Amino acid sequence: MPTPIKLPNLGAEASEATIESWLVAVGDTVAAGDPVVAIETEKATVEIEAPVAGTLTEITVPAGGVAPVGGTLGLIDEG
Repeated sequence: MPTPIKLPNLGAEASEATIESWLVAVGDTVAAGDPVVAIETEKATVEIEAPVAGTLTEITVPAGGVAPVGGTLGLIDEG
């Protein structure tokens, strides 16, 4: 089962974030802790890291899209 890349809670005031850019493409292999997506809030731009090692199999929120805190941004297959 794929592991989701979730938008973490970025502070009391942030309830959502805009996807600035994906730093990897579908099919790319990533290591746990590798930066995979840059997100932007009203206060900062932050890189979200891969929670596990594997292959990015799906981008669920493309660049320019908005995701809620806790929302799934993409999926990594550990297999």
